[in-house]
Amino acid sequence: NRIARGLMALGVGKGDRVALLLPNRAEYVPAWAGLAKVGVATALINNNLTGAALAHCLSISGASHVITDTESLAALDTIRVAVARPLTTWVIDADADLAEDRRVLDLKSPKIPPERPSRSRRQGLKSRDVALYIYTSGTTGMPKAAKITHMRAQLYMRAFAGSTKTTADDKLYCVLPLYHSTGGLCGVGAALLNGGTLVLRRKFSASHFWDDVSTYDCTVFVYIGELCRYLVNQPPHPKERTHHLRLAFGNGLRPEVWEEFVSRFGVKDVLEFYGSTEGNVSLFNYDRHIGAIGRVPMYLRSSFQVRLVKFDIEAETPVRDESGLCVLADPDEPGEAIGLIKDDARNNYTGYADKAASERKILRDVITHGDAWFRTGDLMRQDKEGYFYFVDRIGDTFRWKGENVSTTEVAEVISRYPGVSEANVYGVKIDRLDGRAGMAAITPEENFKLDGLRDYLVRELPSYARPMFIRLQPAIETTGTFKYRKVDLVRDGFDPAKIEQQLYFDNPEEFRYVPLTAELYARIQSGAFKL
Repeated sequence: NRIARGLMALGVGKGDRVALLLPNRAEYVPAWAGLAKVGVATALINNNLTGAALAHCLSISGASHVITDTESLAALDTIRVAVARPLTTWVIDADADLAEDRRVLDLKSPKIPPERPSRSRRQGLKSRDVALYIYTSGTTGMPKAAKITHMRAQLYMRAFAGSTKTTADDKLYCVLPLYHSTGGLCGVGAALLNGGTLVLRRKFSASHFWDDVSTYDCTVFVYIGELCRYLVNQPPHPKERTHHLRLAFGNGLRPEVWEEFVSRFGVKDVLEFYGSTEGNVSLFNYDRHIGAIGRVPMYLRSSFQVRLVKFDIEAETPVRDESGLCVLADPDEPGEAIGLIKDDARNNYTGYADKAASERKILRDVITHGDAWFRTGDLMRQDKEGYFYFVDRIGDTFRWKGENVSTTEVAEVISRYPGVSEANVYGVKIDRLDGRAGMAAITPEENFKLDGLRDYLVRELPSYARPMFIRLQPAIETTGTFKYRKVDLVRDGFDPAKIEQQLYFDNPEEFRYVPLTAELYARIQSGAFKL
């Protein structure tokens, strides 16, 4: 209420936009909730961004004010290009004004009353008005700003307050960034809407996880799958089975990690879900079927309009029949997941701030001529019992030797090899050859041995799926929600002139991975090898 009243006194009101550039801290949710009370849309900016990416997000937000803290001010100093409109920066933890355009936003002053703003301030505000702009992760380029209406924000929060069955006695541990929907809406909603406690940490720490969970007696944990993998890769911790965690919920938990996570740490329950910030496709795995992201049984297909359509990997477009309509995928056949767009809370699609980007996510003439469906951009398969399984992101799956290669599935196999900390798989172009050859960027541990990797992959993968190139690097670049960035890796390809790290080639004449030199690179590109 103080944030709402403080900004109102400065002339900010209904229809305006304010950018929130903060790390995880106690003021985060009150900031956007207070602004929502008076009809102001808040853009939740990734506080890890700098330079051009930060300028881009601020520009497309349409904001004229930024709420930040002293820790995040340095990021604003890295902007070297013009932002779309002049920005006034409000610093919530400064003692005095820092510069002409940087002012203190005093939240503790007794001059600002804590009472709720008058209802008249919300006169005419509708549930379909934009409350938040939440940005995509930026795995394939610049982030896009998804429009989150008041209705949609409530739907997110209420869905997880219900599905997790939290109560006022629960304490939910959240290390995910509040600028994304999983932590900032799903996690927050699951805790606060039922009167529980939100235990917030700035960033995830595998080494401090069990100490935190024990110290604050946490009962629920919201995850991204990679966090669970980091935990099972940690050495034993004295408190890893003395906690009171009853539930972990989130998305992206791989089957092999799921089983070890539950058995090793004694977490009683796991609720895996699927969804996207901007999309209308959401799935819950309520019966804990390991590996599945949700289920829509046949008798509920008419109520939950989620379908998988056959997808041409090479053309990167859904397959259509003679009449121009899409062809549905068969059971256990990968296809793109789509959701019917309807004018209701569950199925509506509000899109992005960029109208052109919004239109690109709509697939028309699918089941009947004139219908419209939201494209998730994800390949999935559904078995005969109705369970959905994530296969890969479109664009990540590539075609080689006439076969489709799932980067996610190959990465899972590589990650099981001793000494592999992380593996990021993608396809790269070779001159004169169709398709893309597999390449894996691997972060090795001390016990990693390259000599045995090829023999292991021969046993575990078909020939077309085995990475032809290996890149060893100290760390894999991820987004704020721990998704792997591939755009730079794909652009580098396997050219040793562009890459300082160690590169290796699966030499078909020697049946082993050999160092990739400039001379060898030239031979590969000239077609000297039968690949």
